[in-house]
Amino acid sequence: MAVQPEGMPCWADAMFGDLDGAKRFYGEVLGWTFGESATEFGNYTEASHDGKAVAAIVPPMPGAEGQSAWCLYLASPDAAATAQKIRDNGGEILMEPMRVADFGTMVLARDPGGVVFGVWQAGTHEGFQSMGATGAYCWAEVYTREPQKSDDFFPAVFPYRTQTMHHPDMDFRVYNLGDQPALGRLEMDESFPAEIPPHINVYFAVPDCDAAVAKATDLGGVLRFGPMSSPFGRFAVLTDPAGAVFSVIDLTTTEGDMPTMTDA
Repeated sequence: MAVQPEGMPCWADAMFGDLDGAKRFYGEVLGWTFGESATEFGNYTEASHDGKAVAAIVPPMPGAEGQSAWCLYLASPDAAATAQKIRDNGGEILMEPMRVADFGTMVLARDPGGVVFGVWQAGTHEGFQSMGATGAYCWAEVYTREPQKSDDFFPAVFPYRTQTMHHPDMDFRVYNLGDQPALGRLEMDESFPAEIPPHINVYFAVPDCDAAVAKATDLGGVLRFGPMSSPFGRFAVLTDPAGAVFSVIDLTTTEGDMPTMTDA
C-alpha cells in the first residue's frame, strides 16, 4: 500500500513478555503468521495475513516490562516536526524521533489525557500492507477519561476535522482527514474499570465476531464488551492473556441505521 496521509493510522505493534504465547494467541484468533524475529532490532517480529504485513510484536525493552498494550502509529511526513507540535500542544514525548535503519523514523508520545500513541515517518517500511481485510487493521478509537483534552490536542497536531456522532449513551467523536474518517474518540465513563488506562483501542477485522470471541476466550483472553451488532459491523472488545486491549469486528454483519454526524 502507498504511504498514508498525515494523521492516518499506518501501523500497530505491541510488546509481549511471552512472544511465543502472543504468536499462538493471535495466530489462532486472527489467523496471523509470523516472520523471523529481527535480532538486530530487539527481536521485532512482523505478523502477516495472506502474505501481507498487518502488525508486529516485540519483547519488552529492559525496564519496560509490565502489562502489554497495542500501540497505534499515525503517519507523518516529518516526525521531528510532529514531535514539536506534540510538545507545543501539551503532549509528552516518550521517545524522541528515532531513525530505524532505512525503514523510517518513529516517535512515541502521550496526549494530555494520558493516551499513548506512535508517529511513523515512512522510509522503506510504509506500514500496513493490508487494511480492512480479514486479519488486518480496520479502525481505532481513542479511549479517554478527559475527552476535551484529546479533542483539543489531536486536531492541533494532525489535520483532523472533528465531527460529533449523536448517540444517547456515549460521548463519541470522529477525527476526519477530509471526508475520510481516521480515528474515533470515546469518553471512558464509569463502566470502564479503573485499572484500564486511557488508550487507543485497535480493531482487527474477522469473518465471524462470535467465533473469534469464542476462540479468544478459550485461549485465555477476556471478553470486555459485546459481541454487539451496529451499523458499522458486529464487534467485541477483548483483552488478550497478557492484558492488551483490542477489538474484533465483522464488517459484513451490520444492524441499524447510521448515526447522525455534525461538525463539532
